[in-house]
Amino acid sequence: MRIGTFLKSMVFTLAAAGASLPAQAQTTWTMASGYPESSFFTQNIRQFIKEVEDKSGGKLKIDLRSNDSLIKLDAIKRAVQSGQIQIGEIRLGVYGNEAAMYNLDNTPGVAVDYNQAMKLANAQAPFFDNMFKKNGMRLVTMVPWPGQGFYTKQPVNSLADLKGQKLRIYSKQTQQLGDRLGMQALILPFAEVPQAFSTGMIQSLWTSAQTGVDVKAWENVKHFTYTGTMHNKNAIIVNERALRQLDANLQKIVLDAGNAATLRGFEMSKKASADREQTLKENGMVIAQAPKDVLAKMDEIGKDMIAEWLATATPDEKAVYETYRSSLK
Repeated sequence: MRIGTFLKSMVFTLAAAGASLPAQAQTTWTMASGYPESSFFTQNIRQFIKEVEDKSGGKLKIDLRSNDSLIKLDAIKRAVQSGQIQIGEIRLGVYGNEAAMYNLDNTPGVAVDYNQAMKLANAQAPFFDNMFKKNGMRLVTMVPWPGQGFYTKQPVNSLADLKGQKLRIYSKQTQQLGDRLGMQALILPFAEVPQAFSTGMIQSLWTSAQTGVDVKAWENVKHFTYTGTMHNKNAIIVNERALRQLDANLQKIVLDAGNAATLRGFEMSKKASADREQTLKENGMVIAQAPKDVLAKMDEIGKDMIAEWLATATPDEKAVYETYRSSLK
């Protein structure tokens, strides 16, 4: 089932659940995200907020606190679940220790382009919706990151050029990837990257062009070598109780705006990939495609990691993966 169809199918359930709720005055939600205003993720959220506020006639306002200014990115899911805030943006791969599904699109080779990323999101949507609702939350959007690449001081002409480098990555899966490439991979939060470069804790990054711009990578490295490899996703989640306290029409407005933000976010991600690479060039960085031996090694590592993922996944998680693989045929 496609994301748009899936989310829209929830509206009728929400309308029935909310039919008895009284009309209400203005409500204000607090929202946290971990990325700066320059990020396409944040720009997409701003449009989501505008749509909610416009279509609700100002009955629902959302106060966005971006760039880790209220709650650190990795703590946002807990804050939404506990009701500390009503809504937040998370990076799904952060929570891989909670369920294997969080790691699926964070595994090299699973979704290597935007077409595959959308099909994977479609396959995951019912699973995530059920899982989040069981934990008092609602999944509203899923938006992919652009493809990934290496940020290095020197050009990457072969696999040997990566060996031994201190590499900043952002998840256990990307740490495994770095280690298996012969690098010294270290998980660090987004906000700590500039300081880690200045102290010599890291020498290189493996991330998207978007993040490279967000951290002004050109201040520390010269080369961006694109690999593609994966399109892991961010998501907007809402506290379920806060959602159900809205009347049925406002609930529908939130979910419809979320559906629109998912579709728009895919297009914004595609555009951001090209635009941010251009920004890197304008700031003196050299853009290149990864050499064949690097891509071959990453493909080999990815196949091993997918097999390892399947060995840890539950039957329901494996079924999602099989649904996704069938959609590619």
